[in-house]
Amino acid sequence: MANIAVQRMQRELNEVAKFDESQKISVELVGSNLMHLRGRIAGPPDTPYEGGIFIIDIRIPETYPFNPPKMRFITKIWHPNISSVTGAICLDILKDQWAAAMTIRTVLLSLQALLAAAEPDDPQDAVVAKQYKENYDMFVLTARHWTSTYAYDADDSSRWVNLDFDTKIQNLCQLMGVDEQMARVALSSNNWDMNRATQSLL
Repeated sequence: MANIAVQRMQRELNEVAKFDESQKISVELVGSNLMHLRGRIAGPPDTPYEGGIFIIDIRIPETYPFNPPKMRFITKIWHPNISSVTGAICLDILKDQWAAAMTIRTVLLSLQALLAAAEPDDPQDAVVAKQYKENYDMFVLTARHWTSTYAYDADDSSRWVNLDFDTKIQNLCQLMGVDEQMARVALSSNNWDMNRATQSLL
């Protein structure tokens, strides 16, 4: 079975290598292991993820292509269907809707489409989904902030900056003695309300 998976992966990697760059997806080996890959997808235009590059860890099971690959986001992201903590993904084709005809490329394109069209009624991250449904404008600002923080190069001059968010993060770090990531999660989860974010860290 493992031989089938290896042959299939060699073919798929050749296809992705030839694939049109306009979709802004790519795949590379982690070391020399065909069963461990790293995918890259560009955030779709006209979304809070635009301009970001998101890295995805891809593990190929020995039973591939009869079973789906295991994927998770390495790049932190604020999205209803992706865990803001672990990067776990809620996408039907990675579970019970997988078909052997699908490829790593089609899954990466599906993930790109998921960034453009979230499914908040079938969430992986309930906190993000709640914000998406109840305070969409705040969700967009928060998702843009996470994208500019984690999915851009630090010296990229086109990075989006929200001075209000940055100030609140620094204040919460000093007040509660937590790191930036903990402060960002607390504020993001509480619609950037300092009092509620502080309470959540007590």
